[in-house]
Amino acid sequence: MTVHPTAIIDPKARLGEGVAVGAYSIIGADVEIGDNTWIGPHVVIQGPTKIGCDNRIYQFASLGEAPQDKKYAGEPTRLEIGDRNLIREFVTMSRGTPTGGGFTRVGSDGLYMAYVHVAHDCVVGDKVIFSNNASLAGHVHVEDWVILSGFTLVHQFCSIGAHAFTGMGSAISKDVPPYLMVSGNPAEPHGINKEGLKRRGFSQEQIRNLRNAYKVLYRSGLSFEEAKAELSKMAEMLPEVRPFAGFMENVKRSIIR
Repeated sequence: MTVHPTAIIDPKARLGEGVAVGAYSIIGADVEIGDNTWIGPHVVIQGPTKIGCDNRIYQFASLGEAPQDKKYAGEPTRLEIGDRNLIREFVTMSRGTPTGGGFTRVGSDGLYMAYVHVAHDCVVGDKVIFSNNASLAGHVHVEDWVILSGFTLVHQFCSIGAHAFTGMGSAISKDVPPYLMVSGNPAEPHGINKEGLKRRGFSQEQIRNLRNAYKVLYRSGLSFEEAKAELSKMAEMLPEVRPFAGFMENVKRSIIR
């Protein structure tokens, strides 16, 4: 473990083997940091917060601070961050609130570029990319492999399905089904994320099936309930459609259409 002499580490913090802490960083009580995580200068981490292994956290990031929620009254809520994330300058990730289950959870292998904000009670999956200034309001769920382009804004309680892609400056106020490309203010659908799926090993046949599922939802003229029923039938035979159909069963805010 390497700690710069100007860093301030609370005695109640727990740092794993190989952790490095840069100049003027502050790590508060009830913070747990996994092995081989690198923390740059001027980083502030407050607890209760648990950070996994092999993360890189750059200068001026603020992790585990109290949630930006007027109802919050100092309850012992948590922030949990997985492994191998790259968290760049001025990223902020808040702890949860009692009404949101008490935790904010961030997965592994993510890239969080400068000025990204992950608000209280968000749940973020693995292998995501959040470009500069992308911001999640409270209680947002983001599944694996999602890419948020710069200045994407996501309204509270929205969900974004796996492999979705948002264009620069998108304003998301409804749920985004898996595999979609969306953009605009308000955001609108623009087909499936074909290039992203190809890079992740989806076959041409799987991509074709997902395009057909997209057409059922957006181009068939069916009502939402009718489209859900048709997607459920497709999912019985096509595993790649199952996340699409399953997402529809849990929509709470309506979907982007």
